[in-house]
Amino acid sequence: MRTRLFLITALLSSAACSSPDDMKSMVGVEREATSGQAAPSSQQAEPVEFIDNTGEGVTERMFSYSWPAEVSAIEPLAASLAAERDKALAEQKEDYEAALAESPEDCEPCRTRSAETEWKVVANLPRFLSLNADFSNYTGGAHGNHGTRSLVWDREAGQRLDPTAMFRSPAALYGAISRRYCVALNAEREKRRGEPVDPNDEYFGGCPAIDELSVLLGSSDGRTFDRIGLIADPYVAGAYAEGSYEITLPINAAVIDAAKPEYASAFSLGTRK
Repeated sequence: MRTRLFLITALLSSAACSSPDDMKSMVGVEREATSGQAAPSSQQAEPVEFIDNTGEGVTERMFSYSWPAEVSAIEPLAASLAAERDKALAEQKEDYEAALAESPEDCEPCRTRSAETEWKVVANLPRFLSLNADFSNYTGGAHGNHGTRSLVWDREAGQRLDPTAMFRSPAALYGAISRRYCVALNAEREKRRGEPVDPNDEYFGGCPAIDELSVLLGSSDGRTFDRIGLIADPYVAGAYAEGSYEITLPINAAVIDAAKPEYASAFSLGTRK
């Protein structure tokens, strides 16, 4: 049943967008702990996969939320994600009960709910743990929705950060990457659409703003961030059928200059073109 719920989403996105594994390889997902300086050990910690499902057939609710051992090794971070998980589960249960009470008994889309979130390591540095989450949800209708989130944990400060908080401002970061990003995005849009991007298209002709994107900080050496991934979820840079747009850029001097002084040493020049 779970597979059936996400089938349309998966087919549309996989046909239109690059492989998530390709993107994560580019920004450095799950590579850092085995290259360069060793990241803090999480050998004593265990990954978490939380599942809460009820019902079957026409009436079904499914919920899953997971994170890797690297998160479990950081108690306050694990507690933060657990609180988010519990809130999301409570909201789903409330919506599900309302759907059961209000919808026809033979309407499967009306009486089915599902949500899945999976956190993964992007970069595990001595001071910072960079994560991204892939999420999918179905709340009725023709298809579900899917997208991404990201965060950075600062071990030294014991603080959870939005990746853009490591820069003087989101605008400063965007100013440092926007030209390269928009050129790369439009090249990918043209490839998928089979025609040049129409700048007069008020919906999908412009370049997304920084607050519409998921920012992933990646590393190739396990010591510093030298890559930045920018993910535009469906409906952000293109129609749903085009899938997510995932662009990876090497860190350059402009990005380092945009970093807050206390974080500048966390970045180094990247080499990927």
